[in-house]
Amino acid sequence: MSSKTIPIRAEVPAEYKWDLGTLYPNDEAWNADLAVYAAKEAEFEKYRGTLGSSAGALADYLDFCREAGLLEERLAYYSDLRQTENEGDGAARTMTGRFMMAAARIRAASSWDTPEIQAIAGDLMDAYIAHPRMKEYVIYLRKILRFKPHVLSGKEERILALHSESESVADETFSVLTNVDMDFGAVDTPEGRLPLSQSTWSSFMENPDRAVRRAAYKAFYACFNAHKTTLASLYSGSVKQDVVRARIRNYPSARAAALFPDRVDEAVYDNLVQTVSANLAPLHRYYALRRRVLGLDELRHYDVYVPLAAGVKRATSWEEAVDIVSASLAPLGGEYVSTLRAGLLGSWADRYENRGKRSGAFSAGSYVGAPYILMNYKDDTIRDVFTMAHEGGHSMHSWYSARNNPFMHYNYTIFEAEVASTFNEELLFRYLEQNAGALAKGDASTDVSALRRYIINKRADDFLSTLYRQTMFAEFEQKTHELEEGGTPLTAELLRAEYRGLLEKYFGSEMAFEEESDLEGLRIPHFYRAFYVYKYATGISASYALADRVLSGGGERDDYFAFLKSGGSRFPIDSLKAAGVDMSSPEPVAAACKAFGKLVGQLEELFRL
Repeated sequence: MSSKTIPIRAEVPAEYKWDLGTLYPNDEAWNADLAVYAAKEAEFEKYRGTLGSSAGALADYLDFCREAGLLEERLAYYSDLRQTENEGDGAARTMTGRFMMAAARIRAASSWDTPEIQAIAGDLMDAYIAHPRMKEYVIYLRKILRFKPHVLSGKEERILALHSESESVADETFSVLTNVDMDFGAVDTPEGRLPLSQSTWSSFMENPDRAVRRAAYKAFYACFNAHKTTLASLYSGSVKQDVVRARIRNYPSARAAALFPDRVDEAVYDNLVQTVSANLAPLHRYYALRRRVLGLDELRHYDVYVPLAAGVKRATSWEEAVDIVSASLAPLGGEYVSTLRAGLLGSWADRYENRGKRSGAFSAGSYVGAPYILMNYKDDTIRDVFTMAHEGGHSMHSWYSARNNPFMHYNYTIFEAEVASTFNEELLFRYLEQNAGALAKGDASTDVSALRRYIINKRADDFLSTLYRQTMFAEFEQKTHELEEGGTPLTAELLRAEYRGLLEKYFGSEMAFEEESDLEGLRIPHFYRAFYVYKYATGISASYALADRVLSGGGERDDYFAFLKSGGSRFPIDSLKAAGVDMSSPEPVAAACKAFGKLVGQLEELFRL
């Protein structure tokens, strides 16, 4: 579907939208279950004081929690997905708000349970865990016990639970401001005046006409500049919450608190930043190559996304993209490919942009519902074919996890999730590189060598954005949280200065920045989920190593599927180690940097530079 105007939701054909029926057939059914869920608030109290009396009593409570959790997850996913369809839809936002209010009351009503479980004596708990009724709760209980040093009294936990609803205000406000209230206008192009939005931004930045790119860049950041103080205040508030929450729970820092649930040592984070920082030479070499290929005296911030293979234009419909992704993932076998293919062509995906729809893309997999995929697919950029493969990796990870684990520990960590998604991207790249001739066949405007340059350039850009750029983001998050923890207020001016320093470090001497370039640090939505982005960089490092293993044709594919099926049954470092890669070591990150350098070398050869 292509259009010069962005349609409203009602104008999008049904076959292009997801079908949320695996969660609820309609809003009325959701409302009925919300009432059932809200009524459970009163039921928690009858279990209070009983959990240590016997294994059976503890199992009864955990059975009740499982059923409440399943209901909560269905309600949450449905209302959130409905809201993402149109962030300005008041009815959908009301649903989300009603659910969050009910969930906050449930958390308050159940806030006593973790302290009570942790108060059970060690020998007695060992005996309970050995009971046959505890089989599906063993991992869940062991993870709860691990948090004992950071859990407060029942009364204190209730107070924190009552505050939980307000903790999302900064994130929600940022989303509404940038996706609904901010009007980016339109940009004049040779094809006519086209709307500029968060979703069309990437297409503008890939436009071969530098004047169009510059105009889009200036208009886009003018809007952010007009709201810079509000955006800085929202981000500062989010960081303050991270720091306060960590202090309340007796963590040494906000970063330590964020890494603790995954049992990831802070050395893994430091290894990533240090290893990437020691391997910036290939990145700077790439920007020098980009300037020369584009024939520029100086490289500007709006020049870093345009494809270097000039003249390569390839429109890829949604259906053709599904064919390409399916073929690239053939090494994973028939079940994987046929399941994903049916979902993408069927009712899993919400394909195209509409007014108010959440920007970007994501996968949302739950235990009972389909692993839904939100996209804002554009058929004029092959980048979105990679996005399809990426989100498909998440969805299939969810699909396997839900079918091979009990609910209480089926949910894998984000650390692991970013492996499954970037793994698919690596397989797609290798397939496209090997089949450039077939893809160019029949297209008089594209020759094989040009398409190959385009594909390798695309993969280099993906490595750059996932490995180097996300590490830069990780450095920024670390700096901002350290400043807040040290008592330094996070003003708009300070945030911009810190971000500009990192831009200069990562882009090197080739880049001539605009005055507004550092406003980029105020528009990244992932910053509202602190210490998340580093997992993209570790993920691509792990997936590159795993792709080599799986494509070797031995039993390594079985190891990879064991990883996909493990869900939350292991901590992520252990899960990846079993699959064949040790992320506690800096070696996988160094190997990924080396792989990026190899891509740069290929481009230098292809462009004869």
